[in-house]
Formats: sequence, structure tokens, C-alpha cells
Amino acid sequence: MRALLLTLCVLALPLPAAERVISLAPSLSEIMLDLGAGDRLVGVLEGEQQPAGVAHLPTVGRYGQLEFERLLQLAPDLILIAPGSVPPAQQAQLQRFDIPLLVIEPARLDLLGDAFVQIGQRVGRAEQGERLAAEFRERLAALRQRYRRERPLAVFYQIWHQPLYTIGGEQLIGDALQVCGARNLFAELPQPAPQVSVEAVLARDPDIILGGSNAELSAWQAWPQLHAVRQGQVWTVPDKGLERPSLQMLGAIEQLCERMAGAR
Repeated sequence: MRALLLTLCVLALPLPAAERVISLAPSLSEIMLDLGAGDRLVGVLEGEQQPAGVAHLPTVGRYGQLEFERLLQLAPDLILIAPGSVPPAQQAQLQRFDIPLLVIEPARLDLLGDAFVQIGQRVGRAEQGERLAAEFRERLAALRQRYRRERPLAVFYQIWHQPLYTIGGEQLIGDALQVCGARNLFAELPQPAPQVSVEAVLARDPDIILGGSNAELSAWQAWPQLHAVRQGQVWTVPDKGLERPSLQMLGAIEQLCERMAGAR
């Protein structure tokens, strides 16, 4: 019985704080910096969206293409992964290396605060994680209250124009639109980034069309019958941080809400 109790006590002990962390997504690198744990990062993915605070760190490959030899040389004791940042086959290979993996996959904005808590607990910043989670939830609730509408605006969020891609119903960006008193035009589609036709967009006649750049959006001017075109509500996304789920996403959401506040 005593041996059993000792075993249970050992099993109940918290995991030791990770000291050498590799982040495989810009949003996760941002969370590490927000937690005050940037000194524990030893490697990141190469990419333009990485925060400036990790520019000095070694890279372990690029989006969808890990360099395993370089990764192993950095001797990580924790790897942070976001959905889509690592292909399934490469993620399976990482698991064979017996390095602890933490996959952060918030399905809704309301759950993003949990990511701060989870990462904070694993890197010895549990208190900071709880504090960030509370701040995130409080500010998110305030944005929901400030920008709610009786009739949500219908928004077509364009990821790419040739061919035409949008966001499906399981994307956090769709949740961000709801915070701003809007709804995703194709929220019923289950794919993360479904391909749609111009005819489908015309049939649903969105109030607003959002996209990455004016060049990508210019083709919509050929369809003046669209409400969004008639009202001059074909806009670029004001802050690309909307696509990185971390604390800074709140600022990006607020900019988007302000942009849409006067929409007709």
C-alpha cells in the first residue's frame, strides 16, 4: 500500500518546466514572449510573420517543411505546434523522437485564453498564463458588447482570388467577425479554407468583402450589382494579426470592428 501511495504521489507531481522550447508557429512565439518566456525559446520556423523578438533565433525549417537534423541539434525539451504548421506526416515523425509536443488548437476565441494557461504551465510561467488568460477574456467580452448588432453584417473573407478561397466555419477569423457584429458568408462549410465560385458569392450578396490587398480585391469591381461594391465596402483587412491567435489578436480584432462599425 505504501509503495502504491508513493507511486501515486510521483504521478501527481507537475512536469518540470521546459527550458529549451521550439515554437513552430508565429502565434506561439508571440505567446511565449507575452509570458515573459522568450529566453526559453531556442528555435522557430522561418517566416515573415515571426515577431521581432525572435529574429535572432535559429530556424528549423519553413512552413510545412521541417529540417529535423537542425531541430534535433537544438536539443529541445518541448515543441509547440499549431494546427497546420506541421504536416501530419512530419508531426508523426516528431512524436517518434520522444520529445514532448504541445499542440495548441483553440476551436473558438473563448478558448484561446486556455492556450496562455497551458503554455504558461509548461514553461514555468503559470501565474503569468493565468493573468494573460483573464486579460484576454475580459477584453474580448468588452469588444463583443461594444460592437454587437441586431442584424449581423454578412462578410465574405477572401483568402485568395485565383482561384477563389475563403474561410470555413471552424476558423477563429469567423469568430472574430462575430465579435464585430458580423457573420462569415460561408460559415456552414467545414473545410478550413474552402474554394468557392464567384457565382456563389454573387448569390449570397455580402455586405462587406475583405481581403489581403487591393490587387486581390480589384476584380470585384466588375460586379457592381453586389451590395458590398455599391456601398464601397470592399476592403483590405486592416491588420494581418487577425490570422495569428495570440494576445495581439485582440488589437487586430478591434481594428476590424472599428473599420466595420459604420458599414451599411
